[in-house]
Amino acid sequence: MLIENPKLQTRIMLFGTFDILHPGHLSLFVQAKKLFKNSYLIVSVARGVNVKKIKGKKPLNSERVRLKNIKNLNLVDRVVLGAKEDYLSHILKESPSVIALGYDQKEYTEGLAKKLVEKGLKVKIIRLKSYFPKKYKSSIFKRKMI
Repeated sequence: MLIENPKLQTRIMLFGTFDILHPGHLSLFVQAKKLFKNSYLIVSVARGVNVKKIKGKKPLNSERVRLKNIKNLNLVDRVVLGAKEDYLSHILKESPSVIALGYDQKEYTEGLAKKLVEKGLKVKIIRLKSYFPKKYKSSIFKRKMI
């Protein structure tokens, strides 16, 4: 049974581009949601400008389409657009107690817990498991589309 008040639940935040939704993404949502009994999962969808910076190219789908696609899944409690510049303030605004990272996420993760503590937010960081990474990865799907 879900508790209606998200303040009483363990707030978990998960980040990603989620350009082409696939079973690997669905696995991340389910893993994150199952981390704690009464969890409230917030998914932050990367802004196009940041995706270009990190991956060297824009996503196929717009921010709004990616956001809407995740909302339509009904697997998460809240979906938000990520920050364009100050990712720490974006996290502080959502105030998670846990940050769930994908197995391959490297950008913005080094020293993240320490940086957030310095800003007044203590979080636990958990690395999620991969789900058949040689089969379910957006870059593989994009290659197949070309």
